[in-house]
Amino acid sequence: MSAVAKPILYSYFRSSCSWRVRIALALKGISYDLVPVNLVKDGGQQFSTEFKALNPMKQVPVLKIDGITLSQSLAVIHYLEETRPNPRLLPQDPKKRAQVRMIADHIASGIQPLQNLGILKQIGERKMEWAQNCIASGFQALEQILQHTAGRYCVGDEVSMADLCLVPQVANAERFKVDMGPYPTITRINKALLELEAFKVSHPCQQPDTPAELRA
Repeated sequence: MSAVAKPILYSYFRSSCSWRVRIALALKGISYDLVPVNLVKDGGQQFSTEFKALNPMKQVPVLKIDGITLSQSLAVIHYLEETRPNPRLLPQDPKKRAQVRMIADHIASGIQPLQNLGILKQIGERKMEWAQNCIASGFQALEQILQHTAGRYCVGDEVSMADLCLVPQVANAERFKVDMGPYPTITRINKALLELEAFKVSHPCQQPDTPAELRA
């Protein structure tokens, strides 16, 4: 029998989408090799011919696993959930499962894309104000949603796909100096999640490509 190839994750330390996948891999105990893709250096390594062959959208993360190449963080996490279901990241209860997907989509579709690197480059000098407004608008809605769904974490007391989206987005908010005072539920859940080992080892400050001055 030939050895099963080790998964390969193409990631950038600061990419919130990459962080989601790193958390999922850590939670599920999946060992992988990491290939850094610097989104800033050399004009953006995601634009290289080699990387575009992996992902024509020129975005991270990309995960090579089980003989296939996957992009889009939520699609990757769904695949991991379906092929390696323990620990579960989607609740068995259909209503809670829908709530998890709703919150994940709220962040992954409604907040993060509006303040990602490509958009901010186009915004130019007003990028800080733009990012703050986009995140604050999304967080105002998210705070209200979580007041109805949250237990210890985003939906009840079990870590779910929603939490994998929340923590990286809060890190973005902090990087863009968003006032987190109006969002006590988001802040409480984020603090609880950051105490978990999977969130610590996948943190941007702990990655192989993290610059020395940002390591912790």
